[in-house]
Amino acid sequence: MIDLHTWGTPNGRKVSIMLEECGLAYRVFPVNIGKGEQFRPEFLAINPNNRIPAIVDSDGPDGKPLKLFESGAILVYLSGKTGRFLPQTVRGRYIALQWLMFQMGGVGPMFGQAHHFLRSAPEQVPYGIKRYTEETRRLYGVLDVRFKEAAFLADEYSIADIATFPWVARHEWHKVDLNDFPAVKRWYDTVATRPAVVRCMSVPTPP
Repeated sequence: MIDLHTWGTPNGRKVSIMLEECGLAYRVFPVNIGKGEQFRPEFLAINPNNRIPAIVDSDGPDGKPLKLFESGAILVYLSGKTGRFLPQTVRGRYIALQWLMFQMGGVGPMFGQAHHFLRSAPEQVPYGIKRYTEETRRLYGVLDVRFKEAAFLADEYSIADIATFPWVARHEWHKVDLNDFPAVKRWYDTVATRPAVVRCMSVPTPP
């Protein structure tokens, strides 16, 4: 059994989607980041970096429990545990990991900063809004180029798509019209209909 400590954010939803896609048994433990629950000692014992998501796999490597944080690392771990959602070829695997790193290093941080300056900053900061909304659109352009040549980021559906989808799902938050990026929209509409994705976009609860 896997215990998932999470909240309804893009990073949290990556892991719930992966768990559902893999058909793994799991329990959800909500961590309300709006109330500071990520700073509780019991959560810090799992993730000292006080960020969701985190998992505890009671059947970890060598049959011993494993605590794991960082959503990208969790996706790679679950893929290794089940043999799913990473291409079997060496070439395909590294292409998938390349796009996973693109999400972790670019899409997540930049979209997140756009959300902050557009929605959460205590005052309007024109420089911050311009910088991060422009970078967000640039990243959409990179994705659009990729999706013009491939159905999914690694040609086949993989952890790279699972990681990226929940961030694109908040396109309205960063004021992006998906019609401006038709190849991204085609990919988004395809992934959005997957049953595991439909189930997990409300796990554990909307923020």
